[in-house]
Amino acid sequence: MTWYNKKRLSVDTFKMTDDIITKLRDGWYSDEYFNNTIRVLKMRANNKIEFGNYSHDLDKVVDVSDQVNGDVYVEMQFFTRRKPFSVVAGVDEALAILEVATGYYEGDKFINTFDQLEIEAVHDGTLAHYDGDPLNVDPVLIVRGRYRDFGHLETPILGVLSLPTRIATNTYNVLEAANGKPVLFFPARFDHYKIQAVGGYAYQVALERFNLEHRHSLSPFFSTGEQNDWWGSDRAKGTISHASIACFYGNTAMTMLAFAETIGTDTPRIALVDFHNDCIKTTYEVIDAMWERYFDLMKSGQEEEALKYVLYGVRPDTSGNMMDASIDPLYDKKQDNGVNLRLVRNLRSAMDTYYHTLIERMDEADKVKYKQLAKDYCRGIKITVTGGFNVKKIKYFEEAGAPVDSYGVGSSLLSNASSEGTNNDFTADIVKVKIDDVYYPLSKVGRGVCSNKHLIKIQ
Repeated sequence: MTWYNKKRLSVDTFKMTDDIITKLRDGWYSDEYFNNTIRVLKMRANNKIEFGNYSHDLDKVVDVSDQVNGDVYVEMQFFTRRKPFSVVAGVDEALAILEVATGYYEGDKFINTFDQLEIEAVHDGTLAHYDGDPLNVDPVLIVRGRYRDFGHLETPILGVLSLPTRIATNTYNVLEAANGKPVLFFPARFDHYKIQAVGGYAYQVALERFNLEHRHSLSPFFSTGEQNDWWGSDRAKGTISHASIACFYGNTAMTMLAFAETIGTDTPRIALVDFHNDCIKTTYEVIDAMWERYFDLMKSGQEEEALKYVLYGVRPDTSGNMMDASIDPLYDKKQDNGVNLRLVRNLRSAMDTYYHTLIERMDEADKVKYKQLAKDYCRGIKITVTGGFNVKKIKYFEEAGAPVDSYGVGSSLLSNASSEGTNNDFTADIVKVKIDDVYYPLSKVGRGVCSNKHLIKIQ
């Protein structure tokens, strides 16, 4: 973990090809008004044009008439304004951008001046608080240097801070709502595949921050390999899909048996049970099939092989426009449709009592010997819920004591709107300018020099 072990991700982590680096240096990823500003300043610097006797904001403190402002040195701070806090992510990539693309061109040759910058930055995973006052923000990155050497990088830096910080903060809020239950990271299908690594990184930053703040030890659950690319630790995890059930002609139980036969036991066996919109009936069918294999192997002493057929959990993923067959309708779509409280309670109750059915099928000797095994098998099956879960819905489930063991969360982790109506868009402001080796405060109205005790000097 970067912020936790005080290490930062290397430039190589971000796979910036020569083409990407060239485009960063050229301002290809930047809003054009930044590029225009750089062009203007460079022209004035090359022609040694002094500011002259024009009015300015520093007229009461210093004379700037002889300053070649094309070479102006500034202090710029980067911050976000999401109440009450953000879990910061993306700082290491911002530093990488500065490292490879700070500088200027002499003809066709790029002169890198990164080593001439003064930089302070927080670690990814830091909490940045905001109370609503734009003059009281927590900067996550401060850069001092000649503006025309790094001003063209403002847009990409803001972008690499905004997206992962938004995902990390959303994830942290979901983890808090889930009261320490695992949250599975399922937003890959809702975003561009090229940025899955960013999302997965932000998710784990939030997970580690949550573990630290709340003294938990939750492990990550990635659904794609790319989401884990920046970490290089746990591989992607997953079980069966609706498509896999269709490939077995709608037989969920047979799908699970084939999965159990094929996939290593380090992957939990979680059955997707809403294919026929009858979660309890399908769950019974899956238990019957998996238990039969498990029971036979346990009886014959093949306990290691039997582990393949331990049903770890079931996952209802009922569509929001459908009502499961186990639900007695209240004729209210919010209470009847989708994965709702009554469905998971019905499911939990059905699994907890199904061991009686398993026992009834045994011969008399086995009933005595294996009763507890059957009971533990059924009651040990967990419930993972997916389908439209966000902070609000998870809080509702938790406050109602829903028998849910983990939550799979997707699109809400990418949402730009927080519950407070603000977002994680980052802003950068020049807050000081340097005149004759002294930095003087100067910023637009409503902004000013701020500090953050978590800033660490980079160079």
